Amino acid sequence: MPQHKTSPDSPIGIFDSGIGGLTVVKAVQAALPAERIIYFGDTARVPYGPKSQAAIRRYAREDTEILMKHQPKMIIVACNTVSALALDVVEEAAGQIPVIGVLKAGAELASRRTRSGRIGVIGTQATIGSNAYACAIQEENGSLEVISKACPLFVPLAEEGFIDHDATMLVAEEYLSPLVSKGIDTLVLGCTHYPILKGMIGRIAGPGIDIIDSAEAVAGKARELLSEQGMLNPGHGQAMPHLLVSDLPQKFRELYRLFMGTELPDVELVGV
Repeated sequence: MPQHKTSPDSPIGIFDSGIGGLTVVKAVQAALPAERIIYFGDTARVPYGPKSQAAIRRYAREDTEILMKHQPKMIIVACNTVSALALDVVEEAAGQIPVIGVLKAGAELASRRTRSGRIGVIGTQATIGSNAYACAIQEENGSLEVISKACPLFVPLAEEGFIDHDATMLVAEEYLSPLVSKGIDTLVLGCTHYPILKGMIGRIAGPGIDIIDSAEAVAGKARELLSEQGMLNPGHGQAMPHLLVSDLPQKFRELYRLFMGTELPDVELVGV
């Protein structure tokens, strides 16, 4: 990998398998408003969740290489599936620059926040099947108990904009009641789409359960790391994120509005 020069003005690169990672873009913008952000959503090959580990690892390398062309000072892996199964591939492709995965950031925050030591984790089939959250949480503290549940219908419901819909309520009750009944006091949203449904998830979980949004956790970690390295952007004002996608589906504009609450800026199409 050729060395590339970074400065405080260099952008933060963020990628995800599709559009869910925009929840991470939003959280990073809130925590670090002066930073320039390059976001790549692999909309041509989404979802990664059901794919083989070999495919996910290949995509992770290609996604990182796309961002590296923009000389970022940091890469954030907004995709939980890649965080679980291919973070080492991203680190290798990124060379000298720091890499933060949503999974580890979420696991660290959950471990700090829990009082009872019982943590629930929800995510896609691949993320939950990999057991990576449970492992990461137990690396932080081996005495913590982790109860995991795959919630595959949450992604399509979020993308349909069914945020306050009866159908979502029924599905959420079905998924979450086993976790709630096991006495968890902390719930990790282990998929970047899930913050869209945070209100609904919170209502079903109840006020006694602390909801950990991995997007917010990773934004906090990015601020910490850049600050330690003296790499925070000194500028003021907020730049629009620069968006790269591998396919431009019709729904992208409305999904962007749903996730970000603003109109879609210019989007660049890149081949994968």
